[in-house]
Amino acid sequence: MEEMLKGIAEKIALAVELIAALLIAYGALEALVRLFLPKPEEQNNVRFARRRDVFLRFGVWMLLGLEFELAADVVRSAISPSWTAIGQLGAIAAIRTLLNYFLEKDIKELSAAEPAAKAS
Repeated sequence: MEEMLKGIAEKIALAVELIAALLIAYGALEALVRLFLPKPEEQNNVRFARRRDVFLRFGVWMLLGLEFELAADVVRSAISPSWTAIGQLGAIAAIRTLLNYFLEKDIKELSAAEPAAKAS
């Protein structure tokens, strides 16, 4: 029974990882399209604002993808984990949490600066 549950959890984790990869891939594709299809008549300050917008949107997709990756790791280790698996999950969770924290911090700072930049 436990082996069957482990197999199911592994399939669920794989599906969640696939979703994470698709989210990040979509965000990267969107960022590339928006970044490399500039309008020639744009002024430098408008180009900078557009790049900031691209970064913000891609950052949101990355945050979402990282959350899904963490969820997949939790599902994978949920069924009778070994101490090694728990340690690995803890390390992965800590790294991803730090990545999320700093990425979200950057996004909030740039989002807060955006209204000020549009007003000037």
